[in-house]
Amino acid sequence: MHELGITQNIIAIVRENAQGKKVQRVLLEIGQLSAIMPDAIKFCFDICAKDTIIEGAILEILEMPGMAKCRQCGKTFYVDKPFGICECGSLQIEIINGEELKIKEIEVEELCV
Repeated sequence: MHELGITQNIIAIVRENAQGKKVQRVLLEIGQLSAIMPDAIKFCFDICAKDTIIEGAILEILEMPGMAKCRQCGKTFYVDKPFGICECGSLQIEIINGEELKIKEIEVEELCV
């Protein structure tokens, strides 16, 4: 399960960017073609966040659809695999969306003094 290592890296990046502030929420974008299982990330998140400033944070995951562009006719279309065929019959496609893993937002606690 490579998601454990990925989640550990996400926690490290979030912790670094939170600058010591308590993290309330983390929003991830995970592409459907990325070979990363969102449910596995959710499972690992609480375990990896334990005893850190991220413990108790809400994890939100947006699953991004796979999109490809045909190199022959230029049409853009959805794909559910990292390969496919365009309506024009061409196999020459370029994946343009769906392979990403992004930390889109981090919400931290602001203390009023």
